[in-house]
Amino acid sequence: MKKLKIIWILFALISILIWMPRLDGLLTKEYSAISDCVVLDDGWDITINEDTWQNVRLTELRFAAVSKGDKIIMQRTLPANWGFVEGALRFHIKHSAVSMYVDDVLLYEYGVDRLAAGKTLGSGYQFINFPNTYQGKRFRIHMTVAEEKVFTTLDSIRLYEWKNAYRVLITENRLPLFSGCFLILFGLIVCVITIFALLYSAKYIRLFCISLFSICMGLWTLSYYNIMLIFAVPLYSISLINYLALYLAPIPLTIYIREEVYNLKLRLLVIAYRVFLAIELAAVSVMVTLHTLDIVHLAGMLKYMQAILFIGLLFFLYVLLLNLKFSKLENRLSVLGMLIVIGCIAYDLVGYNSGRYLGMDIFKIRGVSSSGIMILICILFISFYIEMTHKMMEQKERDFLIKSAYTDELTQLHNRRYCMEHFNKIREEQTANYTIVCLDVNNLKTVNDTYGHTKGDVLIRCAAEVIAQTFGQYGVVARTGGDEFVAVLGLTDDRKLSALMEQFEQNIAQKNLAAEDLNLSIAYGYASGSRQDNDIDKVHQTADDRMYEKKKQMKAAVQMAVR
Repeated sequence: MKKLKIIWILFALISILIWMPRLDGLLTKEYSAISDCVVLDDGWDITINEDTWQNVRLTELRFAAVSKGDKIIMQRTLPANWGFVEGALRFHIKHSAVSMYVDDVLLYEYGVDRLAAGKTLGSGYQFINFPNTYQGKRFRIHMTVAEEKVFTTLDSIRLYEWKNAYRVLITENRLPLFSGCFLILFGLIVCVITIFALLYSAKYIRLFCISLFSICMGLWTLSYYNIMLIFAVPLYSISLINYLALYLAPIPLTIYIREEVYNLKLRLLVIAYRVFLAIELAAVSVMVTLHTLDIVHLAGMLKYMQAILFIGLLFFLYVLLLNLKFSKLENRLSVLGMLIVIGCIAYDLVGYNSGRYLGMDIFKIRGVSSSGIMILICILFISFYIEMTHKMMEQKERDFLIKSAYTDELTQLHNRRYCMEHFNKIREEQTANYTIVCLDVNNLKTVNDTYGHTKGDVLIRCAAEVIAQTFGQYGVVARTGGDEFVAVLGLTDDRKLSALMEQFEQNIAQKNLAAEDLNLSIAYGYASGSRQDNDIDKVHQTADDRMYEKKKQMKAAVQMAVR
């Protein structure tokens, strides 16, 4: 079975490796045609507060990190011909209010009113209608920065044919699109399933945490790479989703790691875990409150959340490394996933902060965190599956042992030990609504001596079947000795008990008709517990005495019939 699972996993991996490049080829086969654009990066005159640069290229300009309230003016003459009738100007807004003019006529405005009201502006691409009637005219951009230390460079400005603008964006960000959609769909499906599963067992809380973490990181991926623009979501809303998803994501991951922390049974580590979780919850609450009140926006608190996130990942890695001494495969997989994510996040953090604060584009490839997180989600899910499989196997083994300890091997009814514990439960709960039926198979010794124990076992099993058939639906039935049985019923009504005993005798008669030469005969006696007389040992003894009295009567009746 294990080899079959390994074969299926290898088959799935090989299939992915074969088909992913082909699918990627389908998405990019028209990219060279649709990506044709006019790059408007050179020939700019730029003023930042009192500093001025003339005839510079955007991607080569570096300056000190701008602060809240700084004003930037960019202007140049547009090309005389760009070949598009309906163009789309792709401009990257970075937490700034923007006004664009063509020959001093206002063309586009974003965020001016929100900046005046102290609202967040967001960061991301905007596509502005740019027809060819603007060719050769003077183009000017005014920006007012809304946050502290947000950028040190200006991004490339490009002009696409309008019908291709969004297609280019999606094609260039196809990996984040795939990973973000996968994480959200996976998270939503698992979240819905586990919500119902949690109604039955708390053991699914870890899977629920995985689903929440997956949803958060999927939303972060789609918003960070501007993919949500295709749904006409406002830029400030996309930015808000981006920061909220990023800030909330560590919380379910921290809850997920709780079991590993407590398994180590290290008091200081448990305290550190509780403190870290409290800091996370408090930090997110404070940040969201400050943002809602427009005191400090989420974008301005990013560096603090980045520090918490990175410390959390290091803490998780330390916990998982300590858990490696248990040599569980799922722990090793989790450590591998954490190493991948820490490496990816460290890579992106260095690249992001070097660009934001130093103006240095260290890494050409960006956004590897989304891929690393998708790998982690898959590893966490696999780890959870392995862990749950182990627990289910252990639970089955435990249930089997418990069942064996409380089950009579020959009849598969409860045994004497179970019956005694059930008596104790009735005694502790002072239950008054019960009846004890004592039963004894007649002539077992004679059958054993005459026909052998095999025939005697058949007699015992047939007796057990009739007893279970008659009394099983009303309470607990147990074999307490060689030929002795007890039934504890939830009935005390005399008429119902009398009818039940008549049914019992009919069932015995039917059994004898169905099985040739069986001659099954069972003596019985019963007594009920009451509020006034609720001593279960006394009730049991009364039922047993009545059973022996019945046994004598049946024996005497047989002897009379023989005479």
